[in-house]
Amino acid sequence: MNKVIVGKILITLAFLFLYRILAYIPIPGVDLAAIKAFFDNNTGNALGLFNMFSGDAVSRLSIISLGVMPYITASIVMELLAATFPNLAKMKKERDGMQKYMQIVRYATIFITIIQAVSVSFGLRSIGSGSNGAIMIDMQTFLIIATFSMLTGTMLLMWIGEQITQRGVGNGISLIIFAGIVSGIPSAIAGTFNLANTGVINFLVLIGIFIIILATVFVIIYVELAERRVPVSYARKVIMQNQNKRIMNYIPIKLNLSGVIPPIFASALLVFPSTILQASSNKTIQAIADFLSPHGYAYNVLMFLLVIFFAYFYSSIVFNSKDIADNLKRQGGYIPGMRPGEGTSSFLNSVASNLTFWGSLYLALISTLPWILVKGMGVPFYFGGTAVLIVVQVAIDTMRKIEAQIYMNKYKTLSAVGF
Repeated sequence: MNKVIVGKILITLAFLFLYRILAYIPIPGVDLAAIKAFFDNNTGNALGLFNMFSGDAVSRLSIISLGVMPYITASIVMELLAATFPNLAKMKKERDGMQKYMQIVRYATIFITIIQAVSVSFGLRSIGSGSNGAIMIDMQTFLIIATFSMLTGTMLLMWIGEQITQRGVGNGISLIIFAGIVSGIPSAIAGTFNLANTGVINFLVLIGIFIIILATVFVIIYVELAERRVPVSYARKVIMQNQNKRIMNYIPIKLNLSGVIPPIFASALLVFPSTILQASSNKTIQAIADFLSPHGYAYNVLMFLLVIFFAYFYSSIVFNSKDIADNLKRQGGYIPGMRPGEGTSSFLNSVASNLTFWGSLYLALISTLPWILVKGMGVPFYFGGTAVLIVVQVAIDTMRKIEAQIYMNKYKTLSAVGF
């Protein structure tokens, strides 16, 4: 492997190691034992979901407790605004405008982080047995310390993500989420074997869980690599003018256009109300909270339907058939049997809609079916496909980028020697 690629991989690993160190630096002035006990009792709601994505940083109340979620939220909001307002979409496409666009995302991240940090600080008053809950110092002092600590932690994560993207391999923010989820795998494996050794679960059930995980990973890899290649032809004049350049003779359209966004959106939308409702002692509200528990069938049915909805919604944002048709027309290309412009755009829309139908079903099944199968075996812990989906998708994307870097270096080497 080329030394440049090895260097980029080492840089990526170094930044991810720094991220894991930050996860163990707690915010001063809190009762960590009370917070850990609270999170041990809230693994199946929104808090458990956020804790999983942060690599247990939330349960330790570290300075990166909020993780990269404020940045992701700001990015999603800006994407929705860009799809709504043409001027913002135009700014995003321009080189100088993209810098302004990213600056707005950063400012929005700071704003969201401050709001969430203040909310978390006040929420800690309801945890623990002290007069101020889990807070062990003056409330006003703690509010200032906690807000600046969490803001600094999120800004550090955002910087680490940008450094990985620019100087390492893969998407930095995705790799941070990947590292957070993967960091919990060793303890989960140890806990599972401990359950098997103590007789809580049968050894055959353990083998069944292993087979389900392998099958889930295999299906995700197979579908994530699947794409529909729409053939494209070019006029002879265009081919002659670009004979020294590679001209794409097809348009690749992925089966899963929306990525992991639909499961994340659906999970957040479902577990947030149940978490809020659990704070009440009213029996009726508690019954509703139990009904929406991630361990129940109602939650997973709603999850299935919401994932399909968000898959269609997000695919319509990320796949712009009109822009593709216009770019193809400018380059002198056309899809055989389709009129350039509006005809091409309508055809691509039809293809994308058909693929999204199957892609949304795939996402919905991956998000719910592993849990249903494991639940049927009587396993006393939660296993969802969303985390597996994120891990496998990020791993595939990173491998593709490493391969692209290797091919790029080979091309540069051949060009340098005169081939």
